[in-house]
Amino acid sequence: MSLITQARLTFRLGILSLCAVFLSLLALTDIWHGEQDLTLEWRALQMAFGAIIVFQFAALATLRRVLREKEPGRVENPAYVRE
Repeated sequence: MSLITQARLTFRLGILSLCAVFLSLLALTDIWHGEQDLTLEWRALQMAFGAIIVFQFAALATLRRVLREKEPGRVENPAYVRE
């Protein structure tokens, strides 16, 4: 996978992660108010947590790849060299 594709995927996961945080806020508000059946709210929290964790790992992997490709003394990838 190219670095640009990986960065775009990570960006989309970041947007999904922000939506997950908002969904978590709504679910926690329902839990706090003591709704009758909280199964859906707890499931929403579990899924939001999963989305946030996936984003964190993707962001760290992308950052690691960017830093490795930009290390001093490393030969540039010919696909990124512009003439």
